Amino acid sequence: MDLSSSEGMTLSNTETIPGKTIIEFYGVVTGNTVRAKNIGKDILAVLKNIVGGELKAYTELLQESRLEATERMVAQAKSMGANAVVNVRFATSSISQGASELFAYGTAVRVR
Repeated sequence: MDLSSSEGMTLSNTETIPGKTIIEFYGVVTGNTVRAKNIGKDILAVLKNIVGGELKAYTELLQESRLEATERMVAQAKSMGANAVVNVRFATSSISQGASELFAYGTAVRVR
């Protein structure tokens, strides 16, 4: 899924969308997901840390989390009547050992 146009919703990490005019603001919209690591992936990550390189299992986990959080944010924006979300940002935090949250947020707007 292309995050710049998610399910018919235009997403932008800037305050405006080139060529569009914001005609209504709906407010902040959010989406989040909390994911736990897999013990098998943790063992492989420890081994990979010894030799170096990308931890592909964690990269995939973050990509899936970002997609899920974005989809939830988009659903909230649609429920408000928005057709775009501007100032989209992502944040991560550790919830507990082995579990992390990925949080997506932005401002729901209507553009023409």
